[in-house]
Amino acid sequence: MVLDALARRLNREAGRPAIPALFFFTDPERTPAPAKIAERLPRGAAVVYRHFGAADRLSVAKALAAVCRRRGLTLLIAADPALARRVGADGVHWPERLVHKARAGVGLQTGAAHSRRGLARAAATQLDAAILAPVFPSRSPSAKRPLGPLRAGILALAAALPVIALGGVNARTAKRLPGRGFAGLAAVEGLRD
Repeated sequence: MVLDALARRLNREAGRPAIPALFFFTDPERTPAPAKIAERLPRGAAVVYRHFGAADRLSVAKALAAVCRRRGLTLLIAADPALARRVGADGVHWPERLVHKARAGVGLQTGAAHSRRGLARAAATQLDAAILAPVFPSRSPSAKRPLGPLRAGILALAAALPVIALGGVNARTAKRLPGRGFAGLAAVEGLRD
């Protein structure tokens, strides 16, 4: 898998921080069968389950937890420590607006960041990593104007914690990220197929 190889390269370049190099972010619209995608991820990758309050979130989280345990993947539940504990997830991913809610003792914690200020908040909250987005143009309905690989790389190099690139990341665009300070890659649709 091209993305996995590139993500591992970035992780090595960043000094091998104790975080997964490759993150799969679920999306109810763009990845309606996340467990099927998780089945194909390489060992050591992370799955971030973003349920957005879905009625079936417990059953989907349980299915993802089972796949992740069996396949050696890390499971993070977005913004829901109670659900993370209930299904035995490895930690929590926080949207940028909720990063301040991160607390010690819930395992691996990552947070979204969309700017230098967002990266500084993630570091001040002592998260394990920040997910910087969008680096490239994205089909996400919430995506802002892309930072571009140069500006995103400058932010990643200056950050006080490991930074993972998200937003339009796929096998083609990820080739533009080595040497820019990222500790790994994250994708939604880039890992779907």
